[in-house]
Amino acid sequence: MASYDVIIIGSGPGGYVCAIRCAQQGLKTAVVEGRDTLGGTCLNVGCIPSKALLHASHMLHEAEHNFATMGLKGKRPSVDWKQMLTYKDDTIAQNTKGVEFLFKKNKIDWLKGWGSIPEAGKVKVGDDTHEAKSIIIASGSEAASLPGVEVDEKVVVTSTGALELGKVPNKMVVIGAGVIGLELGSVYKRLGAEVEVIEFLDAITPGMDAEVQRQFQKLLTKQGLSFTMGAAVQKVGATKTKAKVHYKMRSDDSEHVSDADVVLVATGRKPFVDGLGLEGLGVEMTKRGQIKVDAHWQTNVPGIYAIGDVIEGPMLAHKAEDEGIAAADTVAGKHGHVNYGVIPGVIYTHPEVANVGATEEALKEAGHKYKVGKFSFMGNGRAKANFAADGFVKILADADTDRILGAHIIGPSAGDLIHEICVAMEFGASAEDLAMTCHAHPTYSEAVREAALACGMGPIHS
Repeated sequence: MASYDVIIIGSGPGGYVCAIRCAQQGLKTAVVEGRDTLGGTCLNVGCIPSKALLHASHMLHEAEHNFATMGLKGKRPSVDWKQMLTYKDDTIAQNTKGVEFLFKKNKIDWLKGWGSIPEAGKVKVGDDTHEAKSIIIASGSEAASLPGVEVDEKVVVTSTGALELGKVPNKMVVIGAGVIGLELGSVYKRLGAEVEVIEFLDAITPGMDAEVQRQFQKLLTKQGLSFTMGAAVQKVGATKTKAKVHYKMRSDDSEHVSDADVVLVATGRKPFVDGLGLEGLGVEMTKRGQIKVDAHWQTNVPGIYAIGDVIEGPMLAHKAEDEGIAAADTVAGKHGHVNYGVIPGVIYTHPEVANVGATEEALKEAGHKYKVGKFSFMGNGRAKANFAADGFVKILADADTDRILGAHIIGPSAGDLIHEICVAMEFGASAEDLAMTCHAHPTYSEAVREAALACGMGPIHS
């Protein structure tokens, strides 16, 4: 039996970052991981592989639509799907091996296998039981399905199966117009598939700024994705090669069927806590099946903590990382902190979509007086030169103090541009602070400055 200061269950972004921070604090640290590679869902079957396919398919789109205009002429590239999957797998390997290197560098033990907690202070992996002063659960999440929808990861797939299809389908139906569905739907549309997105609600990307939702759907439709909104999926019937998606329109209860070669179930994710033994320990859970924690990420059982997708809040890798660092600092006797008001969200389609802080709808509902500064990428020189002038930057600031309350970007490199606004919000900056900061020309980031100027005397280039 080995004894540790900290044992972390799960090696995803939350778990491995937490482990490194614990080791940096001088704590004897181990991580339990049942996969053959480290990195969890994100590095193995989530964020990283999906970005590889998004990048590859976007390059194809550029070659097909913009190369000739720039004077780059030649034979249209063909898709070697097998090679694209090899590129994706190589990208995964580089990242997972990178985490393995960081474990060795920081003297973190990898306990290979699936873990359970027989009692506080003990973690069982296989036949071995290890002792730990603190246990941090970072076991992540798994895809959630719908009643009447049986996933086989061949014809009816989650994001996991969608990343390793045998071939590009002729027709794909995506159930759910959230981040995962739209990203992977975009990939397969660019690669030549017909893509239909079926969504229960009346707007895509639930919870996002309504103006962004409308513009985003319009741009995706222009790219060739079709949307069936306000539709409740009843069941999916599948054979070995085909599927039929049965759904009912919420507006009139009319019943419809869509045929597909592949159905992607992208209806969200749920905490993965199976086999941990939480019920026997008496760990309190929320109604949604998440682990309940206090302000220090500790459960009601002393010495057992939880972070990332298994607790409340957005299921985002970077949110888990922040919590991992904060929980590590806490168990090391220091003060851990996460500013939940400044956690950005990004959708890696083209154009990208990014947000941080409050939406306009939330401010209205709260009766908060605010002003809006908006700037279109049509007025940005770099965006026009790069065929990326779709979209806008929108900044919401307090009507009286000018303090930035939120921002919403749809456009080129939105996922990178959002971070200067995150830093500004972290320091309690006003829109004027951003507007008075010199931005290099020509860059996409000038659109952020122009939106900040729009909160005051007005933008220059609009």
